[in-house]
Amino acid sequence: MSDGVKHINSAQEFATLLSTTQYVVADFYADWCGPCKAIAPMYAQFAKTFSIPNFLAFAKINVDSVQQVAQHYRVSAMPTFLFFKNGKQVAVNGSVMIQGADANSLRAAAEKMGRLAKEKAAAAGSS
Repeated sequence: MSDGVKHINSAQEFATLLSTTQYVVADFYADWCGPCKAIAPMYAQFAKTFSIPNFLAFAKINVDSVQQVAQHYRVSAMPTFLFFKNGKQVAVNGSVMIQGADANSLRAAAEKMGRLAKEKAAAAGSS
């Protein structure tokens, strides 16, 4: 997609993304969720700005369509943002998740993930 966001349609698709991309930011949302719609343009902008193929991806997972993934990560509020490194859920800036449309926390997490991915991509390019 042109906005850089990976729209996940199955548990297998998410598993593949986690196994092929070093860092992943996942947005668990619902179509009926007002705060999800409010923060979506910001999330898309972060994806466009920070995504690096194989190093950092921004995923959107509809909790109603891909319930298996949402249940696996115990997502109970929307939006919920989770962070992954090498396929494992990790904390960013001390938080394992961001619940709600917290623009400041999401911006800080996206910037940190972007910086880490850029460093890894640069290191991989020089080796």
